[in-house]
Amino acid sequence: MNAALGTAGVALGLAAAVVGSITLVVGLVTGRSSLLRSSRLYVALLVAGAVLAFIAMERALITRDFSLEYVARNGSTRTPALFNFAALWSALEGSIILWALILSGYVAVVVHHFRSRLTDPLVGWALATMLAVAAFFFFLLLGPANPFTEVQGVIPTEGPGPNPLLQNHILMAFHPPMLYLGYVGFTVPFAFAIAALVTGRVGEGWLLETRRWTLFAWGFLTVGIILGAWWSYEVLGWGGYWAWDPVENASFLPWLTGTAYLHSVMVQERRGMLRVWNLSLLCATFSLTILGTFLTR
Repeated sequence: MNAALGTAGVALGLAAAVVGSITLVVGLVTGRSSLLRSSRLYVALLVAGAVLAFIAMERALITRDFSLEYVARNGSTRTPALFNFAALWSALEGSIILWALILSGYVAVVVHHFRSRLTDPLVGWALATMLAVAAFFFFLLLGPANPFTEVQGVIPTEGPGPNPLLQNHILMAFHPPMLYLGYVGFTVPFAFAIAALVTGRVGEGWLLETRRWTLFAWGFLTVGIILGAWWSYEVLGWGGYWAWDPVENASFLPWLTGTAYLHSVMVQERRGMLRVWNLSLLCATFSLTILGTFLTR
């Protein structure tokens, strides 16, 4: 049942993202405002699919449904309840579910925030970009990183549980979600940067749409990095908060480019300079968040 529910949620999310993105592009090209307003329906379906997939996987972990390969690899009857819940983001497939859920939430907030401007080409192209990104991650969940694959043969009665290092400190239940709220949050300014390029509105106007979103994502990423450093100091016994290992650097690099953008964007707002530089920084930050996600998993 969990496999069927989860797969249905992923399929719904993928269909909503693909059809919604195509519908928006057609509406933008043809100038049909009715198609642009329909984005609210597709975003609602996207959120429903992501929530259904998340609930199905958490239900499988909580009930110890070892018929799913993901639960058989990362679940255990001996794992404490909190870390059993957090096992969803302890491996690649579950992390992508979390990414898809958070991204769906961001898209929903963007649609609500710009509900009176859904026919604005800048907003339309930004939403189409975000839905295209969502389609990519839902495609991974339905294909190469399917978390709802069922065990072939004998179903085990016990699993190894998450990595012991991921369940010996309460911070590990909150550190990855904070990082992902930061990682995924940078999709919003990236989408508006793409929209500015497509519409040719590369002046200072689109910056006003992205400043708060960038600060929001940057703040969560900062908190996530601090929590990760604290966990490293207390658990790994490195004798410090930072060791410059690939996992830590994977979250630090987009933080650097995001910080650079927040500073250089003020120059563009005041003097109209660094337009290409700021667009490049946003694209680089988004690319580094994708790299960091797959590098650490």
